[in-house]
Amino acid sequence: MDKLHILERVKKIGLLAVIRGPSVELTFRMVDALVAGGIVGIEITYSTPNAPWVVSELNKKYGDEILLGMGTLTDVHQPEEAKAAGACFLVSPICQSELIIAMVSSGLLVMAGALTPTEVYQAYILGADIVKVFPGSLVGPSYLKALKGPFPNIATMPTGGVNKDNIRDWFGAGAIAVGAGSELCPPNLAKAGKFSEITEIARKFLSAVDAARSN
Repeated sequence: MDKLHILERVKKIGLLAVIRGPSVELTFRMVDALVAGGIVGIEITYSTPNAPWVVSELNKKYGDEILLGMGTLTDVHQPEEAKAAGACFLVSPICQSELIIAMVSSGLLVMAGALTPTEVYQAYILGADIVKVFPGSLVGPSYLKALKGPFPNIATMPTGGVNKDNIRDWFGAGAIAVGAGSELCPPNLAKAGKFSEITEIARKFLSAVDAARSN
């Protein structure tokens, strides 16, 4: 899958699940529960135990059925490791030039984290395909809308603070997609073995995304 195709698929999906798995086993079960609920955009963070191996195994199991990436990249050696594991996209919570250059050099779709207007523009000129506005909980949809004034052509995706009740506002502010972590896949439910509840939450999130983009 080339980068342009992946970007278009991210736009079409509109929702990425950000997974910080408490363990390898629970991570697999969390992903299974999300996929059962219709979620096909999956980001496995480097804070997940044995994250590259987890991505490799998920890639073998699901293939093109899901769009699989790796997140929380903070080291310049991680992009190639993530690519070798089978990631289709890379996500970092920070805007650090050497890291973003290494991410771009991987040839994968790049989402770089930024918050201030200066960081947003820096991420963009360094080659990020999507700017991850993080943490979205600090600024809200109105901030994203304000960024669209000077930066109408920069694709943005908020992460942090996204829930099914404010998804409409984020898309209304100009987001091409949203990323959701514990609101979408609560680790406490996974630890309690309540995977059917995670599946139901996934369905509700998807319904909210569909409703937001139908207007």
